[in-house]
Amino acid sequence: MGGKKKLNLKQMERAQVKKDEEEETKKKEKGTGGPREKKPLGIVAPDVKNERMVNELKKMGVLTPYAVATRLGIRISAAKDYLEKLEQNGTVQMVSGNHNIKIYKPC
Repeated sequence: MGGKKKLNLKQMERAQVKKDEEEETKKKEKGTGGPREKKPLGIVAPDVKNERMVNELKKMGVLTPYAVATRLGIRISAAKDYLEKLEQNGTVQMVSGNHNIKIYKPC
C-alpha cells in the first residue's frame, strides 16, 4: 500500500552521480590535512639560562606545566622540573598550587 515509489533508470543514475560527487568533496576536505606525524617529545628540560626559552615564557600570561610542555615540545614532568628551576632562579613566581598542579606567572 504505502512506501517509496520505485525510481526509473534516469532517476537512479542522477542519484548515483550526486552521491559520488558528495563523496569526492568529502574526501577532498578530509584529505587536505593528511595524517600528522608524531614527533617524540623531549625528555630533558631546556637550560634555565637559555634566554630564548625564558623570553618565550615571559610572553605567556599564566604558566602551567601543560602550557609550557606544549609550547616547548617537552614532557609535562620535564616542564614541572623546568618551572621549579625557574622559580628558584627568580624568573617566575608561583601564584597558586596544590599537590596536583602549580600555577606560575612571569616576573
